[in-house]
Amino acid sequence: MSRITIADVAEALGISKTTVSRAISGKGRISEETIKKVKEYIEANNYKPNVIAKSLAQSKTYNIAMIIPADCNVSELPFFQSCMYGVCERAAERDYDVLAVYTMGNEAKNLERILINNKIDGVILSRTLVNDRLVKELRDHNLPFVAIGSTEDEQIVRVDHDHRSACRELTSFILQSVHDRVALIGGNNTHMVTRMRYLGFTDAIKAEGLKLHPELIFLNAETPESIEDITEELLRRNAECIVCMDDMICSKVLQKLSRDHVSVPERVKVASFYNSRLLDTHVPAVTSLDFDVQELGTRAADVLLDMIAGKDVPGVTLLPYRITVRETV
Repeated sequence: MSRITIADVAEALGISKTTVSRAISGKGRISEETIKKVKEYIEANNYKPNVIAKSLAQSKTYNIAMIIPADCNVSELPFFQSCMYGVCERAAERDYDVLAVYTMGNEAKNLERILINNKIDGVILSRTLVNDRLVKELRDHNLPFVAIGSTEDEQIVRVDHDHRSACRELTSFILQSVHDRVALIGGNNTHMVTRMRYLGFTDAIKAEGLKLHPELIFLNAETPESIEDITEELLRRNAECIVCMDDMICSKVLQKLSRDHVSVPERVKVASFYNSRLLDTHVPAVTSLDFDVQELGTRAADVLLDMIAGKDVPGVTLLPYRITVRETV
């Protein structure tokens, strides 16, 4: 059966194409009886509106963009891929397409071009930064957007895992089996997720009434060489446990300890604030926090598309986490 058009619907019902278009879009003055008649006909005949015609009728592009950092390292790619899969899956269910927009750090050039050309109805930010220039650009263009991650700006609608609570809980668990010399290695301090994980770590230490050891805390560790040097230094400083903020850092720490024949967990315990396939095959198995990244993308898309549709949405959506206790602690 050939695909029917608005013209076919109009001819069959004896009304104008404009009336059919208004009945589909819900815009314009038109009787409930006519709307019902049009909807019943298109449902019976499996009519699918052309996306371009639909977008013109409703002043929408039926595109959303997901901002992906071009400067992410190889180990971070699975996170953004899983997140994107969740976004695309939900967008497709609601007749939207997704544009991947790559940005370098706080550079907004690629986003600016798409905004100027009116190619999208909304944006999902897959990473949040301190003093985020992308947020300013989106606000200047008055475009709906949702951030995946934490932010200090309470006006930003965001979807995130509860990193602070998760890291506090895992650190508290670790502190039950060590005295107090728990070390922390983290990544880029301009990333909000780094700050939230750090706060969770310090929350746990304070809650236990213990002293924070600044000499055991290292942030902005982003290269394999720096992570290995820090690991060696932490052993010299008698760290009882090395907590890693993400899977890449943890894998490098474990590789260094293995090469130096340092026994885990007998000599030093190891844990990760983020689990992934990087750590799946390690022996001994790594104690870590587990998050459903695909669900993160799905929920972010839901919130954004509801915003575009004019619905009320929560300012903050926090998703659950799971602590998986394994042999390294």
